[in-house]
Amino acid sequence: MATATLATCAIISTLGRGNFYLMKALAPKDRAFIGGSAPSSSPASAPLNLGFSDCNPSPISPLTFFPASPMASPFGFQRSDLMEAGSYAEELSVAVRVVQMACSLCQGVQEGLFGRKREQVKSKDDASLVTVADWGVQATVSWVLSQCFGSENVSIVAEEDTQTLSGKDASGLLESVVKTVNGCLVEAHKYGLKAPQKPLGSNEVLEAIGRCNSNGGPKGRFWVLDPVDGTLGFVRGDQYAIALALIEDGEVVLGILGCPNYPMKKQWLNYHQRYYRLISKISPPVAGSWHKGCVMYALRGSGKAWMQPLVYDHNKFGLHNISPKPIKVSSVDDPAFATFCEPVEKSNSKHSFTAGLAQSVGLRKQPLRVYSMVKYAAIACGDAEIFMKFAKAGYKEKIWDHAAGVIIIHEAGGVVTDAGGKPLDFTKGIYLEGLDRGIVACSGSLLHDKIITAVDASWDSSKL
Repeated sequence: MATATLATCAIISTLGRGNFYLMKALAPKDRAFIGGSAPSSSPASAPLNLGFSDCNPSPISPLTFFPASPMASPFGFQRSDLMEAGSYAEELSVAVRVVQMACSLCQGVQEGLFGRKREQVKSKDDASLVTVADWGVQATVSWVLSQCFGSENVSIVAEEDTQTLSGKDASGLLESVVKTVNGCLVEAHKYGLKAPQKPLGSNEVLEAIGRCNSNGGPKGRFWVLDPVDGTLGFVRGDQYAIALALIEDGEVVLGILGCPNYPMKKQWLNYHQRYYRLISKISPPVAGSWHKGCVMYALRGSGKAWMQPLVYDHNKFGLHNISPKPIKVSSVDDPAFATFCEPVEKSNSKHSFTAGLAQSVGLRKQPLRVYSMVKYAAIACGDAEIFMKFAKAGYKEKIWDHAAGVIIIHEAGGVVTDAGGKPLDFTKGIYLEGLDRGIVACSGSLLHDKIITAVDASWDSSKL
């Protein structure tokens, strides 16, 4: 979550979309499901249907964009991939779908910012920003995961709590969050999920948010969620990400990044998103083209990562399908031609050190300063080669800011470690305890080794 000092304002709100009468077509089951299970006789070469179902599943609306047929799986993995990886098929299926839903929620809220007063943003005690989208995504993800796997089986580490929403003067704010959540959940059928039988009430939304109170640790299974990573970018109409990962016994086993504003043309990453919107109005994208927005995901041990268009943009831009495509890191290993990313904010990162480090390594390009875990996404899909972050003294990195991005880069062929060359440790709770100086992510081992060597040579002379 980006930190910034802004005046405290009221909150972003968005009217719920859709009509809850649509839900009457769905059978009144308590548990959500994702369309039919794969037949056991499916050949190893056939894409595995990552869905699961109740014993007696109800039909999914024909509007769903996630077909139940095992031959039409939208996730790209083969049955053999999942068997080799220990198969978190159900978890990956649900996670990709709910992140797609979260992207839809966020896009609706962000679009509502423009042309309205800025009274819809809230500042927290630590000066970081929070919006209706943050709480809305957390409630939506929590509710869907609990419905799919049972609340007793779901443990979530997440950024937001209910303190602000539970205040005496927060009734209007809470109402906005509830409308936003229900507006998202009513369209669950588009993602192959069941909506609630009736709109969630305020207490149910608060309960869903409050359930995300796990502290993580070295044992057991828990989800890690950053509902809106890069909230400052979000409220400015720029890049942000929805990040969801699953950790088991201290190891990240799957990760999903939703990047609603990510451009499909690399050069647009260098510009603020508002310029992209302006140019898009002057010269609209070709109908049916995939020009921005994606969900990236990876499963531990598969050696593959994938990028998928947004369901949200399917109707808006007339995309013909949402089939995923594999992504790989860049093959550039010469620092002179490498693009490196760093955080936009100076509040928790030392730009002067990374600038000196870049010069010593031979990086010639200007840094790509991007909000949120979009930096991880850029490396995973080959649009950048290096991400460096060296926090100022006293700042502690949180696991939700890195878990999903780390596994996606790793499975796409890249390397992520601390500045001492050690893997990031997700066993210590909500913080990356024991982090050696900073974080270095690279598209390959050659670039990574050069960065690590340069850090060792430069660190003692720095004032970090």
